[in-house]
Amino acid sequence: MAIIITDECINCGACEPECPNNAIYEGAEEWKYAEGTSLEGDFVLPNGNTGNADEDQEPISDEVYYIVPDKCTECKGFHDEPQCAAVCPVDCCVPDEDVVETEEELLSKQAFLHKD
Repeated sequence: MAIIITDECINCGACEPECPNNAIYEGAEEWKYAEGTSLEGDFVLPNGNTGNADEDQEPISDEVYYIVPDKCTECKGFHDEPQCAAVCPVDCCVPDEDVVETEEELLSKQAFLHKD
C-alpha cells in the first residue's frame, strides 16, 4: 500500500528529500509525474491510471506535505523500509488503508517509474 501523511504533519519537510520517487510535495504545491521518474509524455500506469508526465497536477493537500499514491512504492526497489516514515519526527507517515498494493505491485510500479 502507499504511504500517506496525516494531518498531524508539522510541515518540517524532513520526508521530502528522502523519497526516491519524488512522490512527496509541500502542501498546495502542484506536481508532475515526470519529477523524479523516467516517465515522458502520455502513459498508462500498471494500475491502469493514465496521465501525461509533464502536465501540472493539482495538489492533494493544501495544508500539509502529501504523498502522490501513483508515485509511492514504499521505497521498494530502493530501501528496506519507507524512508519518509523512518525520518518523520512525529510519525505521521503511515500506510494508506485506501491504497493497498502487494510487494509485487509496488516493485512493478517502481520498475515502470524508473525505466533507465
